[in-house]
Amino acid sequence: MSLVKLTIKGISYSQTQNGAYALILNEVDGERKLPIVIGAFEAQSIAIALEKEIKPPRPLTHDLFKNFAERFDIVVKQVIIHKLVDGVFYSSIICERDKIEEIIDARTSDAIALALRFHAPIFTYKNILDKAGIYLKSNPNPTDPGAEEIDSILSNPQTFGHGEETNQSGPTYANHSLQELNELLDQAVANEDYEKAAKIRDEISKR
Repeated sequence: MSLVKLTIKGISYSQTQNGAYALILNEVDGERKLPIVIGAFEAQSIAIALEKEIKPPRPLTHDLFKNFAERFDIVVKQVIIHKLVDGVFYSSIICERDKIEEIIDARTSDAIALALRFHAPIFTYKNILDKAGIYLKSNPNPTDPGAEEIDSILSNPQTFGHGEETNQSGPTYANHSLQELNELLDQAVANEDYEKAAKIRDEISKR
């Protein structure tokens, strides 16, 4: 079976599952997207890895794993989403130590959070993308059975710095001074409110 390389398009809040998020993976050499429902903690961890300018005051679980692996010369080479059963994606982390390769089973959200931290590529098999891949509204495919389903999965897209801005509800920071914004940013990071921190960071970047 042939492998298809994926990149992360963004993270969107899922209104169909309370407290859940949809991680959107993008086919590198195509237009299909692969949405994967993940929990709030995993979404936060992935968002922090995407927002390289935001550093948590203490290591998160995935940061700890990376530090632990590096201390023992373990490198994550790649992540493969290798199976889809009853709507659940199964993934493997391909690691290497002393030129010996090991395959470790992992939840897809954890595997991707680690892949980002190790700058490792993410792959899936073509048959999984054929089965679960969909087209977003920007590239609708009327024959795609998943095209209508996307509306029930995704809403309030939060791209965390990847993709176009969206009309998100919540506070705006246009009327704050740069000093106030920097103070708010420090406070948001200290409170581990990384979604708020990303919005403030974006406002600072505009200035």
